[in-house]
Amino acid sequence: MIHQTAIISDKANIGDNVSIGPFCIVGDNVTLGNNVKLHSHVVVEGNTKIGDNCEIFPFVSIGHKPQDLKFKGEASKITIGKNCQIREHVTINPGTEGGNMHTQVGDSCLLMVGSHVAHDCVVGNNVILANNATLAGHVTVGDNVIIGGLSAVRQWVRIGKNAIIGGMSGIENDVIPYGMAHGERATLAGLNLVGLKRAQFSKDDINALRKAFKNIFGKQGKFADNVASTKNDFTNSTPVQDIIEFLQGDAANSFCKPK
Repeated sequence: MIHQTAIISDKANIGDNVSIGPFCIVGDNVTLGNNVKLHSHVVVEGNTKIGDNCEIFPFVSIGHKPQDLKFKGEASKITIGKNCQIREHVTINPGTEGGNMHTQVGDSCLLMVGSHVAHDCVVGNNVILANNATLAGHVTVGDNVIIGGLSAVRQWVRIGKNAIIGGMSGIENDVIPYGMAHGERATLAGLNLVGLKRAQFSKDDINALRKAFKNIFGKQGKFADNVASTKNDFTNSTPVQDIIEFLQGDAANSFCKPK
């Protein structure tokens, strides 16, 4: 199922039942899993592994050298999980020596038209990048995150799991798990309540998150003290502890907070 105009390296590892359309290029050291489908004009280069059942649409570029002037040709790599949909004009760059040498996209992700995953990013499972959403280098995105169209995420930013980013937002600081952020210079607008309900979180979990959010961001006093007291007050709530762990973890940036 390989079109006669496609150029496939003899060194590439091609799985079973793979479809490669017209004018595609698959380079050395590329691995395509079973049932992968490349529509026309897809280019996959570098040390790139694409998981089973992925579908990649025209004019996608995966594996070319990153847009980092410090890159010296180091043998970094890209791993893309299973069941991903990668739409037209998406670009994904490999890692660098200045990062972890590895760009990762999880399972069941939807990368819409023109979205970009830069070097050394780690993108979780079930993530949606809407049209022209862009991740700068070293960004970490948790599971089940949605990033709205035309949004840009700055280098080294972390976005916690189950968060949502509004369209046309500039994300300069870390966004907590289950959070909702938006704005030209994004602020934290509350919790992703619609997403939590759709994911069938219990009422107890949602109520605990609401109370914890007020404790952390709505009380007077030092931010670190509010985080510590909330940790002690909600020991039985796993979602709240997810937020606490995120806030107390290693961070290169400040946190996205309410106005």
